[in-house]
Amino acid sequence: MTRLSIGFLHPGAMGISLAASAQNSGCTVYWASEGRSKQTHERAAEHGLRDAQTLRALCEVCDVVVSVCPPHAAEEVAAQVRACAFRGLYLDANAISPMRTQRIGREMARVGIAFVDGSIIGGPAWEPRRTWLYLAGTEAGRAAGCFSAGPLETCVVGEEIGKAAALKMCFAAYTKGSTALLCAILAAAEELGVRPELEAQWSRGGSDFARQTQERVRQVTTRAWRFAGEMEEIAATFEQAGLPGGFHAAAADVYRRIAHFKDVETPSLDEVLEALAEAERV
Repeated sequence: MTRLSIGFLHPGAMGISLAASAQNSGCTVYWASEGRSKQTHERAAEHGLRDAQTLRALCEVCDVVVSVCPPHAAEEVAAQVRACAFRGLYLDANAISPMRTQRIGREMARVGIAFVDGSIIGGPAWEPRRTWLYLAGTEAGRAAGCFSAGPLETCVVGEEIGKAAALKMCFAAYTKGSTALLCAILAAAEELGVRPELEAQWSRGGSDFARQTQERVRQVTTRAWRFAGEMEEIAATFEQAGLPGGFHAAAADVYRRIAHFKDVETPSLDEVLEALAEAERV
């Protein structure tokens, strides 16, 4: 069996875990170091990724290119790959709407690039049966083969581009959308002077919901900068399906208010609630 070369753009916390599954599956894994952060350099070195240095060089050597980036950058990254005259298989594994996915797919097909729609459900893939990569497109089976040894799990959901993206949008609409709602509820209760009473009500019957909610609100701060764009993609997806997108547009606003906690130690609950309310007062 031919050993595939696969490039990752750009190996953050999630991307590096996918790269590890590709290595486990016999692929030669590359990244492009040009313009990347110190943290990304360290991750790539730790996991033994080969450095192609530039995107153009990566596109020349790789059979498959995987994009795992913040939602707002997905189309720009795809355009950069097209500009490098890549002619292999491009897997877009970003949290974007099916409409955006289809648009990228059309542009890739126009220049002869095979395209697979992918979506990731779960955290970084370091344990079996914890993280799933859903795939759609005529080449979805080929993309799945790049990760066959795991621990990343794969599932082909059909040939229709946009189907994997739609699944991600519906799943995250609840998981990440509900966390944004809890952020807003706690901030409102704090501003209205009823948070102790609300948490006491949540705790009746020995429930641990109040403590769990506090932890969810604190822990989401490190990823809020990324989730804001994802909520906007979900809002657009709902509207395209004929449903109101307003809730997830508001969830994006909630996440933007706490996005500045990205690179700091997990803040206290009081700091998070203050940040959520302060934006409204400004």
